[in-house]
Amino acid sequence: MKCAFVAMILAGIVTVSVGVNAAEPSSYFRADHGRAASDNASLPTDFASKANLAWQTPLAPGNSTPCVSGNSIFLTTWQKESKELATVALDRKTGKLRWKRVVPTTEIEDFHTAGSPASATSASDGRRVYSFFGSYGLLCYNFEGKLLWEHRLGPFQDEFGASSSPVLVDGKVILVEDHDIDSYLIAIDKLTGKQVWKTSRAGSTRSYATPIVVETKSGGKQLIVAGSLQITGYNIETGKRIWWMNGLSRLVDPTPVFANGLLYIATQTTGGDQSERISMGPFPDALKAYDKNGDSKVGKNELPAGDILTRFFRIDLDQDQKLDRDEWDKHARVFKQARNAALAVDPNGKGDVSDTHVKWVYRRSLPTVPSSVVYRGVMYMVKDGGIITSLDASNGQMLHQARAVGRGNYYASLVAGDGKVYLASERGVITVLKAGTRFETLASHDFAERMMATPVIAGGKMYVRTDAGLYVFGVR
Repeated sequence: MKCAFVAMILAGIVTVSVGVNAAEPSSYFRADHGRAASDNASLPTDFASKANLAWQTPLAPGNSTPCVSGNSIFLTTWQKESKELATVALDRKTGKLRWKRVVPTTEIEDFHTAGSPASATSASDGRRVYSFFGSYGLLCYNFEGKLLWEHRLGPFQDEFGASSSPVLVDGKVILVEDHDIDSYLIAIDKLTGKQVWKTSRAGSTRSYATPIVVETKSGGKQLIVAGSLQITGYNIETGKRIWWMNGLSRLVDPTPVFANGLLYIATQTTGGDQSERISMGPFPDALKAYDKNGDSKVGKNELPAGDILTRFFRIDLDQDQKLDRDEWDKHARVFKQARNAALAVDPNGKGDVSDTHVKWVYRRSLPTVPSSVVYRGVMYMVKDGGIITSLDASNGQMLHQARAVGRGNYYASLVAGDGKVYLASERGVITVLKAGTRFETLASHDFAERMMATPVIAGGKMYVRTDAGLYVFGVR
């Protein structure tokens, strides 16, 4: 999940994280926007104490976050040796395996070395569980593990794979699939598996953020999708676009969060800062410089080493090893318009709200993959290397910045509750912060196991997935 590929790895990953709100009948990735349902329950600070460990159970690897629903926990797994993709159900009280269902796929999608084809987090409505794999599609099981239906999708043209997780709202399972070609937003009936509507996102290039559902003052519930260059609000019943705002990076991994009536997102990737802008230049100039055989196209074998050749696969939409004007111009526009930023936007608008509904913008120390969290009026985000930044959620002013104990890369999203903010590094270090305008580190613990999935807070407990298993902690 570094840049675009990072997202896929989380599949974001990215993903990588899922919040479960115990008060909600539906559970899916970041349904709680990373915040615990209540601050009444005490959450752990000490992860080394065996007294706080309720149970742990070994698991096959996977980047998906646990989906906690009823008395079950659902996860997806990937066995590299056997190329086995599966959905597993665990008993919530004991961690014991209830069932495992293998995906009958014969083709595994491409994915980044840091990623996994089991990256999308499952969703549940309390009676069924929905798992998505870019290698196969969407599958629906009941809580006993019986397959109720499947809807085939993928694989997609994207060497980093698919990572956006399914979202449940108003009887629909929502998926956004932004890839190199044929990007779209789709709604599937949660009972039958039949398509309800499908909206093209042809202008979008690859991104990996999961949609969120928000309640607005002006138009009721909306589906919010963050993608290449733009964040957009959609009508849940029809899939039609309501509003959009330009000003995001060219690849978006983090999922937006909603708090105090505003949407917040922080995202960055290479080429989104003025000092490192990727420029392709006009197509006629490219032909003069590179078209050695005179076919009015730029061949892969005609390009010198550099930014364009490195990204040739995603720019070459028809995969003919040559770039025509349409392919060149589409990505030249993306590179030119990309902007790395943390920002807040009011979702109560119509049409293009880029100049009217953005409340503030901040452009330093931004995350690549992990979603931020807004908690008690403060926005927290973490940049690779463990650089934590807190902003005043009302105006975007920086409040504090410090380095986490856990260095290295971050893919898991931030979560908060009980006056604390939690960060998990890829190397397996969880850092616990005391929330506040000037946060401070309360504790840290090194699991010495790779962490890509976001910790989940549900029912007064914290669920932590590593590449080796699932841990459940509570305060005793």
